[in-house]
Amino acid sequence: MEKEQHEQYEYARKRLNQKKRLYFHFVLILLGSIFLSLSNYFEAFGYTANWAIWVITAWTFLFILHFIKVFITDRFMNKNWEREQIDRLVAQQQRKIDQLHPQIEEKSSNKPE
Repeated sequence: MEKEQHEQYEYARKRLNQKKRLYFHFVLILLGSIFLSLSNYFEAFGYTANWAIWVITAWTFLFILHFIKVFITDRFMNKNWEREQIDRLVAQQQRKIDQLHPQIEEKSSNKPE
């Protein structure tokens, strides 16, 4: 029972760290977008085109991927999901072995000695 509690604690700690990094990424993208927009507006880097929009768009796309990973992918594909998949595959292999076992016994008993 203690092992399960430890696993649950580790999973909760991992999820908390993932969410903290996502929130940090969100704050960073907000502050970075403001800085890039102001730099673009005042032409701080010598460019006259709207280059900041492309950078902010790419960064937002990366943030969306990060969000999907934290709240969709990792939420459903956790340790329990892995265990279920492994158990399903092991059971499937065992069924195949059980189906082949009578054939192997039959061939070995019909073999002339």
